[in-house]
This record gives sequence, C-alpha cells and structure tokens, in this order.
Amino acid sequence: PPPEVLEGIRVTGLQRIGKRIVLAFEHERYLVIHLMVAGRLRWLAAGAKPPARISLATLEFAHGTLVLTEAGSLRRASLNVVAGASPLAALDPGGLDPLNSDLVSFTARLLNPNATLKRALTDPHRLSGIGNAYSDEILHAAKLSPMKLTSSLTAAEVARLFDAAQRTPETWIER
Repeated sequence: PPPEVLEGIRVTGLQRIGKRIVLAFEHERYLVIHLMVAGRLRWLAAGAKPPARISLATLEFAHGTLVLTEAGSLRRASLNVVAGASPLAALDPGGLDPLNSDLVSFTARLLNPNATLKRALTDPHRLSGIGNAYSDEILHAAKLSPMKLTSSLTAAEVARLFDAAQRTPETWIER
C-alpha cells in the first residue's frame, strides 16, 4: 500500500525468525530486519536527527525514532516489508531453535549431514539464530574445535555443546 495508508498503524508485536528481528504491525504487515555484522538499531528521542552517513532507515513513532544504521562498508544489513503470515513464514530457513529444543532434537540436527562444528552451528537450515560470533562463543564454552567434524563427536561432547548453545545466548541476552 502507499505510505499514507500505513500512517497510524500500530506495532502489535515483536518476534524473531532466526537472526532476524520481526516487528509486527496491524493488518498482518511485518518489518523484517537482519542486522548482519555491523547493523544496529538505535532509539532516538523525538525530534533528534539520525546519523547521516550510516542511517539506512528510520521509523518514526510518537515518542521517538527507531533508526537502522550500518557502520560497515559492505552494507549487508537488510530490511524487508512483508504482508501476510505466509510470506513471513517463507523467510524462515527452518533451523531448530536451540533455546527451545531438547538434546535429542538438537543432536539430530547437529549430526546430519556431517560437517565441521562451525559450519553446522551457523547453518540456518540446521540451527536457528547462531551466527559467527555466537558460534565462536559456544564452541569456546564447550571446549570444542570449530574444525572438528560432527561425525566424530562423542555423546558427552554433544551434551556439552547443547548446554553451551543454550547458556551462551542467554548470558549475552542478559548482558
């Protein structure tokens, strides 16, 4: 719809699809944001001017402005506007969310097909929401090499990795 039709539509929820942040609006409209490495969301007081060179998008609300910025030179952050639940679901690569899974489900996704641990953890079709930085932190906490193959993991190593995949994001979210 034209921009004037969207004025006044309220935000109805906030969710995530893997590493993407989803702002839900009335009438099944969604704003899907992927920050990648250098993207950031900044909240500015009403009337404040967004940073000129790094601002990619602004969302103006009654009490302030949400600004999507990216300081990196690659400009990989993305913003998608989606209408309807079906197109929103199509953006989900289908990975298992380690924070909401059990050891059996995690193990099945992790081990099949065989790959290095780093690749297995960051594959959004296997596991949801684990990027480069989280994978490094998870592997460090589990005391496992990123080059180790999933087929060579012992049950104890998988259990350590599962524990670290749950604890590490929770620790950083709290911080």
